[in-house]
Amino acid sequence: MRAAFLFHIVAIAGITNLAVAQSVPQPAAAPAQTASTAPATQSTSPSPEPLRHESTSFDLTVHASLAEAEPLFGPEGERAWAGHPWNPKFLYPQPAHDEAGAVFKIDHGPFSAVWVCSQFDVEGRHFQYVYFMPDLMVATIDVRFKPIDATTTAVNVVYTRTAMSPEGNEHVAAMSHGDRAAGPKWQAAIDKYLASRKSGGQS
Repeated sequence: MRAAFLFHIVAIAGITNLAVAQSVPQPAAAPAQTASTAPATQSTSPSPEPLRHESTSFDLTVHASLAEAEPLFGPEGERAWAGHPWNPKFLYPQPAHDEAGAVFKIDHGPFSAVWVCSQFDVEGRHFQYVYFMPDLMVATIDVRFKPIDATTTAVNVVYTRTAMSPEGNEHVAAMSHGDRAAGPKWQAAIDKYLASRKSGGQS
């Protein structure tokens, strides 16, 4: 009985408090803040210059057997016909020897490049070189051989150059231009060397 009485007292008190709360004026809601529609100022920087990637190929006809032609395209063998500008400085192996894994340096004007002979597959008729000009360019040179007959070998050379920086773009463009003119020069130099060898002299 006492519990029921207390229940009614609590219930009445709750109703009274609710009525009082509803009768008290509530403060007006603060006006909603609208987001600014002014366009945000964004700093625009120029897009980075795309790095150049160019590939050039040319074909040669070496008037020699496959066994005679292939060595002419090793770093040491090339000395016979390429002239003084071609002067590889071997880091490995010592003494210098044409083989897969050979590492050497070549000067390209004021720059020095590190070359690696990544493929020297005589049986597979495929040589490949990779060289780096730090912060400027990386290049690969693929040389493939195809015997035509006992005294003639076809050679395909592919240069692929990739710039490593915007400054390197200029080097890729200039050297790729030189690659496109290299075929006739190589052909003439190799023909001259082979002719001098047949006549018993070296030039």
